[in-house]
Amino acid sequence: MKSIQYLLLACFLPFIAGAQISQQAYDRWHESKFSLFIHFGLYSELGGVWDGKPVTRGYSEQIQSFAGIFSDWYAETALRFDPMRFDADSIVALAKAAGMRSIVFTTKHHDGFCLFKTSTTDFNSVDATPAKRDFVKELADACQRGGLRMGLYFSLIDWHFPQAYPISSHNCDFITPEHHEFTKRQVRELLTNYGPISELWFDMGSNTLAQSKELYALVHELQPDCMVSGRLGNDQYDFSVMADNTFPEGALQTAWQTAASMFDETWSFRSWQVRGDSHEKAQEKLRSLINVVSHGGNYLLNIGPMGDGSVVPFEREVLLEMGQWLAKNGEAIYGTEASPFRKSFPWGALTRRGNDLFLILSGTYPQGGKITLPFPENQLVSVEGAATSHEQKRGVVTIRVPESAYSGKEIAVVKASFRKPVVPQIEAVDVAPNYSYSCFDYYSNYRSAVSYQWNVAKRDRYTLTFTAQEVGARIELENEGTTTTVTLTADDPQPLHVAPLVWGKKYLCGPGSGQFDSPSTIDLSLDKVPARGAQWVEVADDGRHFPAKILESYYVMQEVQSPKRQDVLVDVGAGNGIELFLNGQLVMKHLNPYRCLFREEKVLLPLEEGTNQIVLRVYNRFEKETGFLLRPSAEQVVYRQAVKLDRKATGESRLAPLTIRRAGLPSRHADTELHNLRVSL
Repeated sequence: MKSIQYLLLACFLPFIAGAQISQQAYDRWHESKFSLFIHFGLYSELGGVWDGKPVTRGYSEQIQSFAGIFSDWYAETALRFDPMRFDADSIVALAKAAGMRSIVFTTKHHDGFCLFKTSTTDFNSVDATPAKRDFVKELADACQRGGLRMGLYFSLIDWHFPQAYPISSHNCDFITPEHHEFTKRQVRELLTNYGPISELWFDMGSNTLAQSKELYALVHELQPDCMVSGRLGNDQYDFSVMADNTFPEGALQTAWQTAASMFDETWSFRSWQVRGDSHEKAQEKLRSLINVVSHGGNYLLNIGPMGDGSVVPFEREVLLEMGQWLAKNGEAIYGTEASPFRKSFPWGALTRRGNDLFLILSGTYPQGGKITLPFPENQLVSVEGAATSHEQKRGVVTIRVPESAYSGKEIAVVKASFRKPVVPQIEAVDVAPNYSYSCFDYYSNYRSAVSYQWNVAKRDRYTLTFTAQEVGARIELENEGTTTTVTLTADDPQPLHVAPLVWGKKYLCGPGSGQFDSPSTIDLSLDKVPARGAQWVEVADDGRHFPAKILESYYVMQEVQSPKRQDVLVDVGAGNGIELFLNGQLVMKHLNPYRCLFREEKVLLPLEEGTNQIVLRVYNRFEKETGFLLRPSAEQVVYRQAVKLDRKATGESRLAPLTIRRAGLPSRHADTELHNLRVSL
């Protein structure tokens, strides 16, 4: 029985999470690609300074927390907040000149100060300041006049509201019932009084599932086409948001956005910020925009106006330079889809639209100036832009570019046109996961494997191999437009016949990062620790329970010697979340059910001959203790099951994508947990 070793290198159009969103509204959001984020509030007046001294710890928009400012002292800032140079029309004009299609504005940040007139509190820009201005209305009206869409940022935590949790170091506290009702009243005002809103950008806090669902429903009750951000939590969203200033390793099966600041250290105005050269910063942010768009996402770039409301000249220069490039090369960005290849290229990035493929030369000059791309089932018609020659032989496109395309001040673009639409390309390698983005809250979010895909020789029958972990699961097999649902059974057990293994010492290290999202590779040894200030400690056995602070992770490392390449079944366990790496490569990763204290499961590991390194990461969200389990399973048994598809495969191609996912999951973004599954003829 021969195992199929093909992978569909597919990039999928994001699908819409909320049934309320119209296709037209989604398309407008997805195709715009580039938008302006604005962090503005009382903190802008302070400019990162308190009591005459720079506050160097943390983001400047959270200066109240990081400088330990009493609430009444901070509130007094409103008495002098009078940003007379805040000009909404000029901000809209700047965004348009930068090539941006919408604006997202901070209506209320964590400090609870509202930049809009509200009946819920007098801590707002109309009632509490000499300005007496509703800045949300001014900007919403300017967007209407200027033809930009208006989006609203809204913090789910509030340091000013008496019934909310107090200030914490992580900004991810649970939301009290009183605070939730307060939030709903403010959201209702924002979505009723300011015209069409393109997106509501919730941030921070930890809602319950019921709270997230209620807010999601409220937004679409008031404005059905308003896109909701993933930071609402519990997978209740229309588009996901990456961690600050980051983007995923590959395309996602969901709409997504990267929010980026000019400087990683802050989002709001910081008077003492060292800004450097605006051209270098423009090129840095332009490359970030290209990276995001080539992975299928949208880019939200932030500015932090000064306390008087004016835009920092440095930030204006950066935006204008980016706009100049987009005015020339915008067709490679706007309305495009992700690269047709999952792998990255050192020479730059790819986007596509219809029959056109755009090669954006944002990387390093390729050897000999030659770029090769496999397109076996599509014919190259023409090439425009920074190219000296092109050809297509045996399904491989070769485009040569001059070294001068990489030596100038401007990133060059090559446009290649094909006879048929450019679609995700197929390459013969191992099975690949298809990813979405699951999000409990800001810290507990990650690139979740929602299905696995093989590019298999066409058959109407396949054999599945799996472990006791998957027995009883209902799975869906999708092939050429039809779906077959089966339940996995233990009817055909197969012993693994594992050759003797030598298990080495076990080491524990932590605590580490409180963010669950992390790269799919890891480089650890006894000389390399995963967390600053931590160290590896030898442990005699599994630690089922030990004290842990919130938002912490621990690493367990163990080596195993194998006399040959073989599969071995191991038992693993963790609390709120788990990752398992084999020889530096991610094998499995998922969050466990909400408030899960400990969960055991089985993982099938493909060991190499010789020394293998296993690293287990256990993640603690909000529990008082966590634990770990890592050991070989007592029974080395897997199961086989023959599956007949509901119809015979059709079509011209010899290969056909076979996608497998678990049925009945709580959300379409939840991990399918089928990392043990194998497919063969």
